[in-house]
This record gives sequence, structure tokens and C-alpha cells, in this order.
Amino acid sequence: MTSSALTPAGLLADALRADPGRPLITFYDDATGERVELSVATFANWVAKTGNLIQDELGAEPGDRVALLLPAHWQTAVWLVAAFSTGVVAVPGGDPGAADLVVSGPDTLEQAGRCGGARVAMALRPLGGRFPQPPPAPFMDYAVEVPSQSDRFVPYVPVGPDDPALELPGGELLTGAEVVQRARAEAGALGLTPGSRLLSGLPYDGWSGLAAGLLAPLASGSSVVLCRHLEQLSADGLARRKDAERVTHTAAPGVA
Repeated sequence: MTSSALTPAGLLADALRADPGRPLITFYDDATGERVELSVATFANWVAKTGNLIQDELGAEPGDRVALLLPAHWQTAVWLVAAFSTGVVAVPGGDPGAADLVVSGPDTLEQAGRCGGARVAMALRPLGGRFPQPPPAPFMDYAVEVPSQSDRFVPYVPVGPDDPALELPGGELLTGAEVVQRARAEAGALGLTPGSRLLSGLPYDGWSGLAAGLLAPLASGSSVVLCRHLEQLSADGLARRKDAERVTHTAAPGVA
């Protein structure tokens, strides 16, 4: 099915209606050996819970800016779409001091402490595990708080295609409609079609990584094999992964 969605959240809703069981993200961390596969339905469930966390627990409102100090990771992808769904502007790698709330991995907590608003800490452990010890106050441990959130999400304020959605490094601000349009264009440039499997080793620090690692596959009915620390995988290991995951396209430095 070709999606006619006008917003990133609409792309996910269309994918959920079309084939909820198909893989959307297969995540590898080659520093830890982690592998996680999320179907469209499982991903959408995480997005719903995180959307409820954003608007109910964190008190964020449409137009607020969330600095995402996170690597290319399946949980980062969840936060991106949850932000789009609530009308909160996602700012990957953004300045915490200029943001209304911040989401940080374990290595950037000191930097994230400059945010004067709500602060969320992500352990980024296998299977979405919590921190071994509680993160420093006033950080909220995402893995502790998100499971109890509702599986059904409805934004308090409808999010339209002309609402701001994504601020790229350098300050370019994209609306939801522009995110969708660029994602479709990127999918075309990458040659993605429904059923394609794109292996991405690009970071989420710019449009190319965000598009390859989530948005272009979502817009094209394909899926992504998202790899963190791919440089730690041998050439033979990469070849085996591409074969095992039925990879049809790649977007990674030095990978053909």
C-alpha cells in the first residue's frame, strides 16, 4: 500500500494498518552483541507509550523542543516518532540549554544537565533495560517510567502537516509535511520499495542518518537494519549479517 500520509505519525499509522506484523527496525549493537527486532506493531506500541509519557508525565506541549542526545538506536527512533506524534519538535544533538526538555544517553548526562526543563535518562541497555543504579536527580529513568504508560495514544492537540516537527543540526526547521516529503524523496534516491531491507550504519546526527535509519524506510514500506558500532564488525561478519537479514540496500561509510 502506498501511504498518502501528510505527517510522520501518519506514515506510522498507515504502516500499522497495512501490515502490523512486518519488521520495521532490526537493531544491532556491535559493541554489546545486542540484536532487537521490532515489528511495526511493536514499534507503534513503544511510540504510543512514549507519547503518553511526553504529554502526561513530562507536561510537554506542541511546539516545545526536545533535545535528543542519543545515538542511532531503536529507542531514539521511538523518541523521534513520539515527538512527531505529540507536536513536540525533535532536535537531534540539540543544545540542552535551549530546549524545553532533554533525553540523554548514559554518556551525556552532564551535558544534558544544562536543560532547565524535564530530563529523561536512557540506559540504552539490551531489551530497553533500566540503569543498574538510578540516574542522578532530577533525571527520570525512561525504562522505569514508560512500561506503565497506556498502549493507546491520542494527542491532546491534533498535529498537522504544517506544524514544526524536526530541527536539523545547523538550525533548519522542517514541518511534518516537509519531513514526509524529504523522506519519500530519500527513499526514491536510495531505491527503496516495499519489502526492501536497508542496512544503515549512519549516525543520527544529520538528515542522511535520520532518513536512512528510520524515515525513508517508514515512508516506503520497507525496513531498516540499524547498526551501532558497525566499525567493530569484521568484513566477514558484515557479509553474514547482510545475508542473514536479506539486506537489499546499504547506507554506511565504506560498505557496498
